[in-house]
Amino acid sequence: MTTTLPPRTTTGPADDAAPRVAAGTGSPATRVLGIGALVSSALLVLYGLVISPADAEMGDSVRLMYLHVPAATYLYVGCSITTIASGLWLWKRTPGWDALAEAGAEVALVFSVVTLGAGSLWGRPTWGTYWTWDARLTSTAVLVAMLVGYLALRRLELDPAARSTRAAVLGLLLVPNVIVVNRSVEWWRSLHQGSTLVKLHPTVEGNMLVALMVGFIAFGLIFAWMMVHRFRVAWLDQQADRLDLEAALAARRAESRTADAGTAPASTPEVTS
Repeated sequence: MTTTLPPRTTTGPADDAAPRVAAGTGSPATRVLGIGALVSSALLVLYGLVISPADAEMGDSVRLMYLHVPAATYLYVGCSITTIASGLWLWKRTPGWDALAEAGAEVALVFSVVTLGAGSLWGRPTWGTYWTWDARLTSTAVLVAMLVGYLALRRLELDPAARSTRAAVLGLLLVPNVIVVNRSVEWWRSLHQGSTLVKLHPTVEGNMLVALMVGFIAFGLIFAWMMVHRFRVAWLDQQADRLDLEAALAARRAESRTADAGTAPASTPEVTS
């Protein structure tokens, strides 16, 4: 992924020396992450579709668990990153935290689509419907709506600081809603099954457990790869906005100097007798 920052407006000899700034989001580290994500995704397909057996009760639909559970977990991680970064932005006012909060929300939204999609496909043969207003599903839908609202706030035509502040306030509410989503199956009567991995005697074992762990690794690498790239894009967007602001200010100062020069009184010639 690459992006290019706009050139600065030339207003003098010093500005003529400033070249067009080109920057990319890729690096050797992201290439390693990308390769790892591809390899682990291939292993997930192998374990999920070939090696892992069908469940005695759910049949082949259990294979959707290898997508649904890791995606939901990293959805929570993305929301947590946004909440923490939003709080640090409100405290420190550091642009990097603002960029991290935006990146976390966008990646979390991607994983929310996978979570709801895989969950709906799993629900059709299990519950007989793709969607029901169950406590877990409803609270997850609210979380997704909050992510969409957060990103919509970041697209408003406002002063950048005001826009980031408003988005950060909403970002602080993501983790509390994540807690509601996670504990909804314990707090309310729910069709959704409870936790299967954190119990002392988990119900997932053998090749099914291996496939699920491979899913966590694959989704974790994909999440990290997306986060790094999206953070760098957000950071470069901020730098582009800064350059645009500097160019606008420089142009305004040049106009002001030109106007002042044009209205300066002409010198009166000396009259001698």
